[in-house]
Amino acid sequence: MVKVFAFAKPMISLQMKFYGMTAQMIEIEAGTKIKMWVPCALTKNNPKLNKPAVMFLQGFATDGIFSWLSQVTAFSAEYSVFVPDLLFFGGSTTDKPDRSLEFQAECLAKALRKFGVDKCSVVGLSYGATVGFKMAKLYPDLIDCVVGSGTVVDLTHSTSQACLTRMGYSSWSEFLMPESVKDLKAFLAMTNHKPPSMPDFVAKDFIKEFMVNRKERTELLQAWVISDNEPAFCNYSQKIHLLWGDDDKIFNSEIAESIKQQLGDKATLEFVKEAGHLVQNDQGAEYNNRVKKILSSLHKA
Repeated sequence: MVKVFAFAKPMISLQMKFYGMTAQMIEIEAGTKIKMWVPCALTKNNPKLNKPAVMFLQGFATDGIFSWLSQVTAFSAEYSVFVPDLLFFGGSTTDKPDRSLEFQAECLAKALRKFGVDKCSVVGLSYGATVGFKMAKLYPDLIDCVVGSGTVVDLTHSTSQACLTRMGYSSWSEFLMPESVKDLKAFLAMTNHKPPSMPDFVAKDFIKEFMVNRKERTELLQAWVISDNEPAFCNYSQKIHLLWGDDDKIFNSEIAESIKQQLGDKATLEFVKEAGHLVQNDQGAEYNNRVKKILSSLHKA
């Protein structure tokens, strides 16, 4: 089998070095390590952030840097960019049994603090954005705003079932962890406004490279869904910005409007035309411009 993505990794490392980024492995505690791309300057003696910090949190598919390549190249000149792999994606691992969003949030907050970050904006997609909401709730002194796309603040059982039924899947693991080329292409059709063309040999390598840690990821998905009876947290001290693809087939515009209503004046909602769930890929330039405008207004305030 041609190892397309294994070959791409060293090329990406070189590209990231050009943009002043390097991959670091941070041990949060014994048995738990987070891989995070960080500004190269922070690996030197007496590191100090001289630009506002922004962290990009991936959705439930590839690792962090594959999800956010075009954002790193677009934001690294103006911001101190951080791109972690969430636990059980890429290089991030734990031997702890905790699969909760809170644990993901705790690990990321500890990683940021190890690099001397005391304020950070979070930009997240889908599952990663939900982790970002948890960070905002648990660490209001650290997180100054959340930009979330194709996501939910809390994935309740009823919302989960409605989404899966509409898409024609029986579980999130069936949808988010494709096992065959056919399944992967169905996943890409569901997540993109215009699905990318992917030859079968590339699709096979994608599955081999990224669809790993299936047991642990299934447990993450199970922990993502909560009871309808659990009270929703809406009292954020930060501004929440919802940036949505108008053709999101997973968490559609009705869900986006419902979240905006739930969060009230603390939230803004914008739609990006001709973009699906992976809005940052479908309309990368427009997405980047919208996020830059949001972050710029935050740091001018």
